[in-house]
Amino acid sequence: MSTVMHPSAAVSGDPLIIAGVEYHSRLLVGTGKYKDMEETRAATEASGAEIVTVAIRRTNIGQNADEPNLLDVISPQQYTLLPNTAGCYTAEDAIRTCRLARELLDGHDLVKLEVLGDEKTLFPDIMQTLQATEVLVRDGFKIMVYTNDDPIVAKRFEELGCVAVMPLAAPIGSGLGIRNPYNIMTIVENATVPILVDAGVGTASDAALAMELGCDGVLMNTAIAGARDPVLMASAMKKGIEAGREAYRAGRIPRKRFASASSPIDGTFF
Repeated sequence: MSTVMHPSAAVSGDPLIIAGVEYHSRLLVGTGKYKDMEETRAATEASGAEIVTVAIRRTNIGQNADEPNLLDVISPQQYTLLPNTAGCYTAEDAIRTCRLARELLDGHDLVKLEVLGDEKTLFPDIMQTLQATEVLVRDGFKIMVYTNDDPIVAKRFEELGCVAVMPLAAPIGSGLGIRNPYNIMTIVENATVPILVDAGVGTASDAALAMELGCDGVLMNTAIAGARDPVLMASAMKKGIEAGREAYRAGRIPRKRFASASSPIDGTFF
C-alpha cells in the first residue's frame, strides 16, 4: 500500500519525514483503550495526527468479519496506518505479526516493531528486538522500532536499517514523563534517522519537553485514551507538540543563576 505526501507538509516548511514520506503532524497516536469506536475517531481527529498505530494482535482491521472494524472510523485513505506488534514477546511472534499486517493491508510495509521482555514493566527485550529487526529489514519492511533509552542500542537499530528509532520516556502507560532527558538528547544528537519518544508521556508538557529536547515526534496512546476527556486531551497534545517544536527551533535562552534585566541601562542617554 503506497502512501502519498500529505499536502500540508509542504506548507509548514518543517515536515516530519519518515521513510521518504512527508508529514505535517509530529504527533502519532494509538487506537486502543478508548470506550468505543466513536471516541477513537473523535480523539484521533482532534489530535491532528496523520500516522495512527494499530495493534494487529488486538484490533480488528478486517480479519474478523463479525466484529467492529477499526478501518470504518480510521480510514487508510485519510491516515497512514502503522501496524504494531504490541503483545509480542519473541522475535518469531513479532515477525509473524508484521507479515500478517502486510497481508491484511495489501502489501503495507511500514510497521512499528516492539518485542516486550516483561509483562509487569513492558520494557523491550532488546536482544529479541534486534533479532526481529534483522529479519524484517531483509524482508523489505520499513521498521520504526520501540527500544529503551540507551544511546548505544538506539544507534545500533539505526545501523541495522530502521527508518525511525523510538526510545521510551518511561514505562508504557505510566504517565511518568521523560525520566532520562539527557539520554534522549544524546540519542537525538547521534541520529541520522527520526527519533520519536514512545511510551511514558502523561500530559501536554511531557510532549512539549520531548520536542524541546530535539525529538522529531512523539507517539502516545494511554495519555490520551486514559484521560478524563480524551478528545480534549488529544487537542492539548497537538498544541504541546507544536509549541515544543517551535521552541526547539527558536532556541531557548541559556539558564543563569542570576537575573538579567529585560531593559538594560547600558547604552542609555542618561
